[in-house]
Amino acid sequence: MKKRICIIGAGPSGITALKNLKDKNLEVVVYDRNQEVGGNWIFSEDISHSSVFETTHIISSKTLSQYEDFTFDDFDTTVADYPSHDELRRYFQAYARHFGLYPHIEFETTVKHCERISSEEWCITILQNGKERTESFTDLVVCNGHHSVPRIPQYPGRFSGEFMHSHTYKKAAPFADKRVLVIGGGNSACDVAVETSRVSKKTAISWRRGYRIIPKFFFGLPSDVVGARSSWLPVRIRSWFNDRLLNIMLGKNRLYGLQEVKTKFGETHPTINDELLYKVRHGKAHPKVDIEKLDDTTVYFKDGTKDDFDVIIACTGYVLKHSFFDTSLIDYSKGPVPLYLKMFHKEYHNLFFVGMFQPLGCIWPGSELQSKVLANYLTNEWKMPTNIKKLCEREVTHPHYKQIDTPRHTITVDYHKFRKALLKQLPKNWVSKEPKKISKSA
Repeated sequence: MKKRICIIGAGPSGITALKNLKDKNLEVVVYDRNQEVGGNWIFSEDISHSSVFETTHIISSKTLSQYEDFTFDDFDTTVADYPSHDELRRYFQAYARHFGLYPHIEFETTVKHCERISSEEWCITILQNGKERTESFTDLVVCNGHHSVPRIPQYPGRFSGEFMHSHTYKKAAPFADKRVLVIGGGNSACDVAVETSRVSKKTAISWRRGYRIIPKFFFGLPSDVVGARSSWLPVRIRSWFNDRLLNIMLGKNRLYGLQEVKTKFGETHPTINDELLYKVRHGKAHPKVDIEKLDDTTVYFKDGTKDDFDVIIACTGYVLKHSFFDTSLIDYSKGPVPLYLKMFHKEYHNLFFVGMFQPLGCIWPGSELQSKVLANYLTNEWKMPTNIKKLCEREVTHPHYKQIDTPRHTITVDYHKFRKALLKQLPKNWVSKEPKKISKSA
């Protein structure tokens, strides 16, 4: 039976999946709800579209955030060390043009439902031009990301001001002269706190625990480039070293009035941000502990303090949900996620996930390698292991990091270890381009 493959999503993972499957002369159709390539890197003020913020820059450096088949130097040698969302959007669209991907993508198309008919057939229901129709495929590749269903926190009481999730936050201007409380200590939360503090009457940031804040540069080099130099070390030793380096460079959280970190490096996602500590020490962002309860415009905190706010912005992440699947078929919303190489299902061997992992680093270089393995599998150049069920379970029982038990920490991988695992699956004659070194003057 001739293969016909459906890819959901034309973001960074979807386009590299398309490129690598197309390289094998496979018939592929991509459905994407947007009007262009780029996924959530296409900035939009439309709250129905999950997009980056107006001022977003990537949190990993360009050296470790590029496709090997089309590097940033192939695109534009003037790209910043930490590219802006607009540079990335243009990079992804240049990638799609360079490899002739556009004829295979159907934009403004929503995937409504995916039904697995058999081991060789999927029935895909799509909404296009206001009309529903079904299409048949032999294989399904899911590349729709994991930032579409906001996780909304619940607290006792009622807040009479504006309560919103970071999913609907686009820029700081609407919060001018307002009293803003940001919930969370991840990358989005710290970015929102920094940006709103520039225009707000007051900005506070509430953490339920201590978070590591990692600067974007060490010794004049991007911090992930510095970290990559110790990637040959075991994860445990590397984590110990990274903790010591952070303590030397930044000092303890308590020096900034923030809660101390009580976990080992890697047990939670670190936050990459150069400005939050600066804003805290300059009195522009005010640290708060977890929320106890809400009452009108007053927020009570667990340390016994209280304060009044006009707006609460919950930067509390997303539910790992695929609304186009029946939950009886696929439901990873509460974890765990037993997928071999974060891609292969233990039973459904015509269903694949590309880009559904959270590295301590950038996603799409790993997605590119996943796509190459997948392409070889679909052309019988790579054989699925006979013990696939055990390997899928091992993904859950032997994670790269033993992280705390929260929904956010179900798909974490170590960037370098995951990369090596994927490279092992590729032919020995496949040559990986090593990341280009950054000079001390970069």
